[in-house]
Amino acid sequence: MTDPAHDPSAASPADPVAAWRRAAPDAVLLDGFHALKHAVRFGAEVLVAVTADRAAALALADELAGDVRDTLAALLTQVPYGTYAALVPRPHPTAVAALAVRPGRAGNLAKLARAPRTAPVVVLDQPRNLGNAGAVVRLAAGFGATGVVTTGTLDPWHPTVVRGGAGLHFATAVERLTVDELPPGPVFALDPEGEDIRSLKLPDEALLAFGSERTGLTAELRARADHLVALPMRPQVSSYNLATSVAMTLYHWSATGGAPS
Repeated sequence: MTDPAHDPSAASPADPVAAWRRAAPDAVLLDGFHALKHAVRFGAEVLVAVTADRAAALALADELAGDVRDTLAALLTQVPYGTYAALVPRPHPTAVAALAVRPGRAGNLAKLARAPRTAPVVVLDQPRNLGNAGAVVRLAAGFGATGVVTTGTLDPWHPTVVRGGAGLHFATAVERLTVDELPPGPVFALDPEGEDIRSLKLPDEALLAFGSERTGLTAELRARADHLVALPMRPQVSSYNLATSVAMTLYHWSATGGAPS
């Protein structure tokens, strides 16, 4: 008798491509095995999941995601490689893709505004690079930050951002807001002219604000800031990568009293 968890045709919708096309306009693309793994691990509602190599995907699950292996086995439907590749902007090396329900805005806003907070909110002020934004979401999830907020035109749920975040958008609250809509809390904005971060303790309720990769903080965000904070940097070095700056700041927060959950 065939084990359903190892049967390539098991646990599949009658027409996964039709299911995909129905869900695609409003759903979040989970691009690759790791994005699907993390989304499932943190409670995402997955609508449809496909792979061009189910046996390889489940072998990865056996190795790296035993806690959600059975769930992945129930979700994944095998399709021909050409069918898989036609559903995604660019094929992922793991040949896995899924669509999930985006968390409701009201719920995310409630999480961001909850008081007292036990971890900061990361604010990206008009970021430009989708990959950097994804890396920041991944960092925020790893450090247990309350959430990541972007201002400006970049959509933090863009497929490239979700890919860069490895599906960890579902492990934290991710939203796009205006400066006026930011959740309450003291704003510690990163700026070369600010106070050395090593002399400060960042409170759990802080909003940690980072300017765009090229232009820094906007005037609007700077006016909202309660404190300007500088990262230590060797003279004549121009700047750090955005994700690096966020990592250094969150590490300082965790090392001086905060801690990942």
